[in-house]
Amino acid sequence: MLLLRLLHVVLGVFWAGTLIFAATLLNPAVKAAGPDGARVMQRLQERGMLNVMPVVAALTILSGLLLYWRVSGGLMEGWVRSRMGITFALGGVASLAAFVIGVFVMRSAALRATAIARGLEQVPEGPARQAQQAELQGLRQRATGAGRWVAGLLGIATAAMAVARYL
Repeated sequence: MLLLRLLHVVLGVFWAGTLIFAATLLNPAVKAAGPDGARVMQRLQERGMLNVMPVVAALTILSGLLLYWRVSGGLMEGWVRSRMGITFALGGVASLAAFVIGVFVMRSAALRATAIARGLEQVPEGPARQAQQAELQGLRQRATGAGRWVAGLLGIATAAMAVARYL
């Protein structure tokens, strides 16, 4: 139980902290830096950020589900309906929503944007290049917007996990 809780808390702090940092500080700074900022994001992707974060998120969620199961005594109705049980469940639902948005909206938009950005240098000036630049801009906005949602949901999940035991 101790190891499971340690895993859940450490991975959860990493997941939530990274996404909240990215949404509130990193992404605005990258946008303000222009092409240099885009290179920073490419380097993060090259280091595996878009592959590491879903694994960290999945392990956080799985360890949380196991903790919920164990603490609830196998989903005993009285505990599940308690304020603590409901609060943990709400935090879990928020983290599941963050995971889905993060993987299927934010990550996919970022991967597509990276692919377009890499190929953009070979596209000659003209309508085709302008269309790709517009698509790239839209994908970046989609990823940034999704990142804000993920950060907000992870903030809710973190708050729920922090206070559930005291309700």
